[in-house]
Amino acid sequence: MHILPRAPLPLWLAVIVAATAGPVLDSGFPALDWWPMTFVGIAMVLLAQRGRRAGSAFLVGFVAGEAFYLVHVAWTALYLGPLPWIALSTLEALFWGVGGILITLAYRWVPRAFPTRLGRLGLLPVVIAGLWVLREFVTGTWPYGGFSWGRVAESQSTSPLAPLVAWLGISGLGFAMVWLVAFLIELDGTVDVRRSSRAFLAGIAIVLLFAIPAWPATTNGTTRIAAVQGNGPAGYFDNAPPGAVFDTQVAETLRIPAAQTTGDKKVDMVVWPEGAALPDPTRDPDTAAILDALSRKLGAPFIVGTITQRDDKLYNTSLQWEAGKGAVDYYDKKHPVPFGEYVPDRAFWRPFAPDLIDLIGRDYTPGTRDNVFDIGGVRAGISICFDIVDDQLLTDMMRGGAQVILAQTNNADFGETDENQQQLAIARLRAIESGRSLVNISTVGSSQIVGPDGRTITAIAPFKPGHMVADVPLGTTTTPATLLSRGIEFLVAGLGLFGLLVAFTGRRGTPTVPVPPLT
Repeated sequence: MHILPRAPLPLWLAVIVAATAGPVLDSGFPALDWWPMTFVGIAMVLLAQRGRRAGSAFLVGFVAGEAFYLVHVAWTALYLGPLPWIALSTLEALFWGVGGILITLAYRWVPRAFPTRLGRLGLLPVVIAGLWVLREFVTGTWPYGGFSWGRVAESQSTSPLAPLVAWLGISGLGFAMVWLVAFLIELDGTVDVRRSSRAFLAGIAIVLLFAIPAWPATTNGTTRIAAVQGNGPAGYFDNAPPGAVFDTQVAETLRIPAAQTTGDKKVDMVVWPEGAALPDPTRDPDTAAILDALSRKLGAPFIVGTITQRDDKLYNTSLQWEAGKGAVDYYDKKHPVPFGEYVPDRAFWRPFAPDLIDLIGRDYTPGTRDNVFDIGGVRAGISICFDIVDDQLLTDMMRGGAQVILAQTNNADFGETDENQQQLAIARLRAIESGRSLVNISTVGSSQIVGPDGRTITAIAPFKPGHMVADVPLGTTTTPATLLSRGIEFLVAGLGLFGLLVAFTGRRGTPTVPVPPLT
């Protein structure tokens, strides 16, 4: 006979713990970057979920999600006010609430279906971690392409666990983190195991996770890349005259030393941020002429962001520009931000907030072209702004033979908030995950060139004009994460869902003596 445990926290205290867990979780992310706090936040959420009924489980999960996102994406309110900030946070919190129900059911069903130490210590933490990743997968894909910002693994870009993303990917690392916390919680409550044995098992689990060596990210040769941050008035509400951002980019590009334009030290490519080359050089002869002149002066092609129009559709585009040839290749952003770069179902949403919806006067169309350029024999993967959070786009780059990643972005609309540092942290993890150097170039910052091991090669001070020039290693490795791609995410999320379903069907076979929860 198996006795179901009482909820460790009464509902009122569970709600307080869940609300506190949100800011604790956020403190593990940039700008604070106290990465161990992410584990503390996960533990607080799991403890608050144990022993709940469905309604209170949803409430606890919702409160935890709301508290986390209200802090984590507070930058969305900088210029647009509280409505989009609260709406986005509440939407994500609803997913946390549903995920909380599943986790609570796992705590109830798995020990009943598998009432052994192996069931409690071996299976239950796996199911809990899988369900956590399942919730992250759903929020990252739905609705309107999802919102993958704030996955727990994205807090580990500077932690000893960062190298694990080359083995497991971001979802796999998140699974491992939640598994460790869930295992330690179960181990602490397993009173039929001696304290010394519990301490030994806890040490083994921690060492197992933290002692996995970094994947050997092999490289072959280098390419010299210049990246330019003009620090121009690139924000939506800057009301800058046409070409103002372009002018600041040109001015800073001309400050690249003459020694970098000839001889052995000549740069192989120059990278500008998202939306930096406006008006569109494919339609504006003056912009095209200036890019031609710069390309000739530096003796290198330019990779520039702009806005293009084709067949009455607008695209957020990256151009590969060569003097005398113009745009020899282009990539259109595949993941425009809903309610930022376009309004899905505009007629439906406009009555709820017409002033805000009408601010988005143009809708970008998702691109369909491949995201790899051949730049003088170097295969470069192209990422535009929030593209960097899309796991599938990284997979597409690697399948296209990318040797280096160029991540162009415009963070001007978020000011000096945590957003640009959070995005840089995700970019750093992508470099490690793929075993590729990555150039993160922004209009205003944070701009850095990151090596395949995640270390910063060079950087530009945020919110100041500047440029960086570096010999960037070209990656040749195929990491397990990019080889298995999203299969890792499907596997671990599937383990959680499958384990829950098996526990549901098997729970009836074990007589139970339930202890009433404190709710």
